[in-house]
Amino acid sequence: MLSAWRKPFQKTRGFGGGTLKRTHHHHHHQFTNSPNRLPRIRNPTEKNPKMAPTSIKSVLISESVDPRCRAILEENGILVTEKQNMKKEELIAEIGLYDGLVVRSATKVTADIISAAHNLKIIGRAGTGVDNVDVNAATHKGIIVMNTPSGNTISAAELTCALLMSLSRNVPQAVMSMKEGNWDRKKFMGSELYGKVLGIVGLGRIGKEVATRMQAFGMKTVGYDPITPLEVSASWGVEQMSLEQLWPLCDYITVHTPLMPSTVGLLNDNTFAKCKKGVKVVNCARGGIIDEAALLRALESGQCGGAGLDVFNEEPPKNRSLVDHPNVISCPHLGASTKEAQARCGEDIAQQIVDMVKGKNLVGAVNAQVLAGTFSQESHLLIKLGESLGALLQSCSAAKKPLSRVQITSQGECMKSCTGYMKSAVLVGLLSQDCECRPNLINVLSLSKQKEIEVSQTHGASEGDGVCKVELVAGGCSYRVSGSVQGGVPVLLELNGSVFRQPIALCGNLLFFRASGGPQLLSSMAGVLAANGVEIQSFSAPTAHPEDPWHCVGVSSLLPDLSVLKPSVKDAAQLQI
Repeated sequence: MLSAWRKPFQKTRGFGGGTLKRTHHHHHHQFTNSPNRLPRIRNPTEKNPKMAPTSIKSVLISESVDPRCRAILEENGILVTEKQNMKKEELIAEIGLYDGLVVRSATKVTADIISAAHNLKIIGRAGTGVDNVDVNAATHKGIIVMNTPSGNTISAAELTCALLMSLSRNVPQAVMSMKEGNWDRKKFMGSELYGKVLGIVGLGRIGKEVATRMQAFGMKTVGYDPITPLEVSASWGVEQMSLEQLWPLCDYITVHTPLMPSTVGLLNDNTFAKCKKGVKVVNCARGGIIDEAALLRALESGQCGGAGLDVFNEEPPKNRSLVDHPNVISCPHLGASTKEAQARCGEDIAQQIVDMVKGKNLVGAVNAQVLAGTFSQESHLLIKLGESLGALLQSCSAAKKPLSRVQITSQGECMKSCTGYMKSAVLVGLLSQDCECRPNLINVLSLSKQKEIEVSQTHGASEGDGVCKVELVAGGCSYRVSGSVQGGVPVLLELNGSVFRQPIALCGNLLFFRASGGPQLLSSMAGVLAANGVEIQSFSAPTAHPEDPWHCVGVSSLLPDLSVLKPSVKDAAQLQI
């Protein structure tokens, strides 16, 4: 995961046969102002092979979060600033100073804020869901969005159970009536939960906890979830079925899904009509999963016998018709409002950030699945290999536009683990000169999609060491490279059909050129380079001699202008890794 925040390669330039001066001139202007380079990869024999994915030095906490959050971050050397109730303009003005932002639900992290966040690498939400964060804008900018999926599970489940019990016995209404001086025993006749059917829509962590608690009351629990396997929910006593089968069976329905296009208005006029008359519903998840207008109509007609609502479309709700309905009991979004949930979420988000920075693991990231497999020394070397191969292809094809297709093929057992991130690593190297945004493992797939590059990846078995091959089609020309990791170092094995006698270590300053090999080649190259103040440090020739094969020299520094090679070579490219 080291590579998630790497800066691009420095000064990769290339020229194509007949348009040397023009293309060089163009790339000279394009690239001389980007003095970014890759940090070195640590030698596998060094201590502490776990490597930080990114450096997070400063975090802004923009809301009231449990003090343990700050304490954990500070104990791990992160500078913390707490500023509550910041206006959007203030946040935009200040967000550029921080590497991390921690929010709860009041801070709306919009695209404007994200676009001003030049150094931001992570947005952490101390709570479940990320409704208040523009995840797409963050992903495009290469920022991890993280939440605390389990922090308020128990609190939300317990409130759901409290609302189910209150609905069955009219407890809140009876309390209000008593406070008004009444003694209405007949008015508040209730029903037992024992033997009734509870439908749970959404069988994640909270749905599971609600099920096991309500089973203790003797309720029969049925449910629906598009992801949780039937046998998993059956193991905690929930019979899964389709929504069409579920609606007519339930005496009570509770929803525990995220709010997304497929769940907006999940309970609506159409679905209420399929339910038992008098069904009671609870929503402690997100406002909008139950269509509020349809719920009001169902309450008026008696199709719905009562509702327990902790969440609303608009919070606080301006339209009071549901809140004021005699069969509705409601709370001001209290699902996560317990001392324990707040402490747990504050601790969780801080610990998750620290674990990620230390390269231990990644929990709660909603937009960075690609990083899940990148926590070993081996993965860092493979990422570096992918980025280096991508950067080499970029420098070879710099004069050819547009990039149209990239095909990545990994071979061998040891390459199997990297299929999740190798495609992204290659694209980071390939696009690092070409994008206004700095590509990293998180945003590079969406950047390549935006550039309409067709990317494909395959993995095959092979004997011997793992090999990664990449083929690029740019401006109608095809370029091919293959490489592997040998002795803890990423190496190049082949470039455009030229197989090198010795694998070339992908590090330092490398100059590649295509020329017909001959006894004079090396001495004439050395002369040209020396005249330009560049010293040869190593030389690699290909095994066979196809027409005009590619050679590689390790050099003391990159050439300021590749066109000085024009008389001696057909093609050249250089890069610094």
